[in-house]
Amino acid sequence: MAAKSQPNVPKAKSIDSVTNDRTASQGQWGRAWEVDWFSLGSIIFLLLCAPFIVYYFIMACDQYSCALTGPVVDIATGRARLSDIWAKTPPITRKAAQLYTLWVTFQVLLYTSLPDFCHKFLPGYVGGIQEGAVTPAGVVNKYQINGLQAWLLTHLLWFANAHLLSWFSPTIIFDNWIPLLWCANILGYAVSTFAMVKGYFFPTSARDCKFTGNFFYNYMMGVEFNPRIGKWFDFKLFFNGRPGIVAWTLINLSFAAKQRELHGHVTNAMVLVNVLQAIYVIDFFWNETWYLKTIDICHDHFGWYLGWGDCVWLPYLYTLQGLYLVYHPVQLSTPHAVGVLLLGLVGYYIFRVANHQKDLFRRTDGRCLIWGKKPKVIECSYTSADGQRHHSKLLVSGFWGVARHFNYVGDLMGSLAYCLACGGGHLLPYFYIIYMAILLTHRCLRDEHRCASKYGRDWERYTAAVPYRLLPGIF
Repeated sequence: MAAKSQPNVPKAKSIDSVTNDRTASQGQWGRAWEVDWFSLGSIIFLLLCAPFIVYYFIMACDQYSCALTGPVVDIATGRARLSDIWAKTPPITRKAAQLYTLWVTFQVLLYTSLPDFCHKFLPGYVGGIQEGAVTPAGVVNKYQINGLQAWLLTHLLWFANAHLLSWFSPTIIFDNWIPLLWCANILGYAVSTFAMVKGYFFPTSARDCKFTGNFFYNYMMGVEFNPRIGKWFDFKLFFNGRPGIVAWTLINLSFAAKQRELHGHVTNAMVLVNVLQAIYVIDFFWNETWYLKTIDICHDHFGWYLGWGDCVWLPYLYTLQGLYLVYHPVQLSTPHAVGVLLLGLVGYYIFRVANHQKDLFRRTDGRCLIWGKKPKVIECSYTSADGQRHHSKLLVSGFWGVARHFNYVGDLMGSLAYCLACGGGHLLPYFYIIYMAILLTHRCLRDEHRCASKYGRDWERYTAAVPYRLLPGIF
């Protein structure tokens, strides 16, 4: 999956040679042009197994009270067959299809038809029309940033329904959880397939497309960098933020409502999971403009990895703690609850301050103070596919002088807090911290390989100044 230098770029595979000019210059970055056998094997494994993994976790909760070994033991001992487990799995229903269609349509309308007004009255919030980073082809896209507004309106409607309107039960998401899973899969595969076809036949920016010559890699990692319909509907920004992340907190609220319905109260563990994850979600939308400069937008192309992942993987596996607590209403001791809360808040502090330092550094072009001092920088340059040379700076102060990705340490601390809120009865809620540790470690390596390709010797100077990737003295 490593990005290759320009002389090794293979000839484009598009029908109308959309890549003729983009291969002409040094300094390309982004996803790979060529695929090694290990990467190809990993991609085929994920394409085949990731949908099964999601189904297995949700089915284990539905049929085995979240015991991950339950289905395996039953099949191994002959107490159940695969056909028996499948027969007990709720199918897609008309109600679920209508709910999901309404949900996605509502989020599309909020994204495309309602310009942001929050930035006009919320001090410090940056919304409205914003510019993204320079793409590998030298394009600077503009975005309508209105995620916070969409989140607020969606949740205002949810609470109005729960306390005044009574249009639907607050447990509606939990009650249709598995039928909605099939709907999410349909959308995930549909949008991923459409994005690939679009990249070949009618890309938004032909020079920002990449073709490896391998169908599976192109489908998984995407062909187009920023596929769009019209001027403002950006696939990457929409599916990264909406509908999955807006839904995240609604899903948790529905799980809390179901816990109250089944057990007569909401436990402090469920409250902690809802609060800590809501902090992360609100932070995401408050800093949506900053998100335009992250790896998801700046480097990843839009394929199955983002399309299906945002529709299915994120809403179903990032909410496992709340789902687990419906079946196991854990009530934590006061010291345990306080410890989980502190771990989550300290993790969030590190995550937010580290990202704020980098954002402040970018916005002021280094004319700021980091930890009360003028920041240390490494001057660097890179070349985009249009031949333009760009100059940039790499921050070597604050948390970014401690480790090159120290913000991920805060992310991992928060992830661990979500899991610890569920106690130690089952492994299932701890999948999240295991997955995040693998994801963020891989992201460190992936990001650094791209930065090495983008910045060359300047990146070597940076790694010499900040020798550790994630944990000082360890990694």
